[in-house]
Amino acid sequence: MRKVKTLFTAAGVVAMAALAACGTKEAAGPLDPICAGDMGRIRFMDLITDASRVQVNPILEGVPFGAGLTYGQSPPSILGAPSTATYAPICAGSRALILKKTADTTVTIATIPLTITANQDLSVYATGGASASAITPVFITDDNTGTVDATHTRIRAVNMSSGGAVDVFVTAANADLSIATPTFSNVASHTGSAYVNVTSGTYQIRVVPAGTAAAARAGAVSPNLTEVSFTGGTGRSIVVADNNTGGTPLKGFVLADR
Repeated sequence: MRKVKTLFTAAGVVAMAALAACGTKEAAGPLDPICAGDMGRIRFMDLITDASRVQVNPILEGVPFGAGLTYGQSPPSILGAPSTATYAPICAGSRALILKKTADTTVTIATIPLTITANQDLSVYATGGASASAITPVFITDDNTGTVDATHTRIRAVNMSSGGAVDVFVTAANADLSIATPTFSNVASHTGSAYVNVTSGTYQIRVVPAGTAAAARAGAVSPNLTEVSFTGGTGRSIVVADNNTGGTPLKGFVLADR
């Protein structure tokens, strides 16, 4: 394998900023890689369900990738300006993401080996940890190459929950689930669905266990995200996860892919 020389500079790496920060593909990232070869892009999401280990300092290739990260947070998009990109550039090849305990940075929570593929967008989710269980990394490739026009949004579902497959409904507000068709069906744990294009606008997103009988769906919703706006020409991942202490009720997040 050709050896790739990597240099990262820490310029622009800042403490965690407000969650309102919303990056774009073109915004500056917190890492400034100089590669002898190709690059990919990466983002990380903290879904750790152990209160004593959920707050972490992620270190990507020896460079801080945020500080004091808590459940549900995802750098680089939540970092302070100018490091507000949806992904950070990183040199292709074998890399490492290290999670340090924020309260005691001598403690390593997890070491996550990575394989970065050229011209590919990768999301790394840290899951589990409840009751002192192991923290498990899950890798999902984000396909941001598909076309989407100014009146549509490209969306997909990512199931990071541990309770089994789910059906995801993206509907108008208060639409009757008993007659609705799942937007994403039978999305298994720790997997992502294919992308679909929807008309840009405001939606309600509801999740039920896969295969729930039509008449029982309304009573089985978890999570329920209301007034979710999808902007034209963009991409979004709907992330379903265990709650911050593990298990149900599930939580839902919407990440900007592009």
